[in-house]
Amino acid sequence: MSLINDDLQQLLLNYCEPESELLQHIDRETNLKVLMPRMLSGHYQGRVLSMLSKMVTPKRILEIGTFTGYATLCLAEGLSADGLIYTLDINAELEDMVRANFEKSPLNSKIKYILGDANETLNQLDEVFDIVFIDADKKNNGTYYDLVFDRVRPGGILIVDNVLWSGKVLQEKQDKDTRNITSFNDKIAADERVEKLILPVRDGLFVIRKIG
Repeated sequence: MSLINDDLQQLLLNYCEPESELLQHIDRETNLKVLMPRMLSGHYQGRVLSMLSKMVTPKRILEIGTFTGYATLCLAEGLSADGLIYTLDINAELEDMVRANFEKSPLNSKIKYILGDANETLNQLDEVFDIVFIDADKKNNGTYYDLVFDRVRPGGILIVDNVLWSGKVLQEKQDKDTRNITSFNDKIAADERVEKLILPVRDGLFVIRKIG
């Protein structure tokens, strides 16, 4: 998943904020007990998400794709005093683990964890968001983007994970999953309503700012 070698990755970790004990616990438990643990954001990407959130001091965050809650807690670190993060996921099998992780955090009261299809649960939310983080089923990146765009305040940001797809987006002959990623990236590149850049963090983070 990482686009840089292990030595450079370790150097980056040496120069960023450490993980909390809870985040270390979530990382460890995810790798021990959950299928496809590489879906976890992890230490460095988690610090990037935390930093972006702290720079915005959002009142409302939307996360599509909770997994085991690591990124949720990182994003929640930047919330304003009266802020909330809504995190949507469809995987009920992880519910007990996720709720237990959140309950261990002093930020638990700021987290609204909602299970179900995001295409449906999103309609239950009457909020305007400062930050949206999309990290769910990649084929629906464009769908989620369109669904949430009008709910993002002018100047708000959308962050989309895995947009470099382990470097496969560079291949001339692409499989279906890679074509979906490339199509989404092209969609954002052509969207004149936003400013955008891809950060080569882990598997690629598209950071998109809605123009006022």
